[in-house]
Amino acid sequence: MLIEIDFDSDEAIYVQLCNQIIMGIAASVIHEGDSLPSVRQLADRIGVNMHTVNKAYSVLKREGYISLDKRRGAVIALDIDKLEQLEEMRRELRIVLARGCCKNISRQEVHDLVDEIFDAYSAGMER
Repeated sequence: MLIEIDFDSDEAIYVQLCNQIIMGIAASVIHEGDSLPSVRQLADRIGVNMHTVNKAYSVLKREGYISLDKRRGAVIALDIDKLEQLEEMRRELRIVLARGCCKNISRQEVHDLVDEIFDAYSAGMER
């Protein structure tokens, strides 16, 4: 899996890392049971501090995307309850949709965008 960090972004590096791993799961680039690189390996590969990778892995564990195993390291383990995830999506979408309404983005444009994103994940690729 290719991780691309935008060091000029206002978004924290650990958040970018979390998001890229989640998008990799959604795009079927990484699967349930796959091991992620060790904290040290990933930090060296993308040129960040080990604490940054450790924080990302901790967040992913807390959110139910990975488990941490002493022998296998960080392993993709999707255990988020669907109802919890739907509620979280509802909270986040309220803000995103409010912003879109303020910019006169139509319901159809939102639906088209959602379909485009789902289609990309279904095809096994992330845009």
